[in-house]
Amino acid sequence: MTRVVFSTEAGKICPECQQPIKQCCCQLLKNSTPLGDGIVRIQRETKGRKGKGVTLITGLPLNAKELKILAKELKQRCSTGGAVKDGVVEIQGDQRELIKTLLTDKGYQVKLSGG
Repeated sequence: MTRVVFSTEAGKICPECQQPIKQCCCQLLKNSTPLGDGIVRIQRETKGRKGKGVTLITGLPLNAKELKILAKELKQRCSTGGAVKDGVVEIQGDQRELIKTLLTDKGYQVKLSGG
């Protein structure tokens, strides 16, 4: 089965929806905010990290770009490193209480989850 990758009429073609890149609806879905219950959950996890703990923040109603900006601000306020992976913000160390106060001040409804 062959598929069109480039057309002289339309230019580059999206591999998922077979529409020209300028009219692609897939990019809009990828950049949209995820749906959730409106509660930001903060938990501590050590699985697969050789005993090192990280703080995971899930449920943020932000798109990928806004999530990176918020993660950068949280890392600076916690004076530690971290990352954004699959819509989940990871902050090194046990920073649950500090992150809870920071996100509550920003207007999010926050819950501590896990053990």
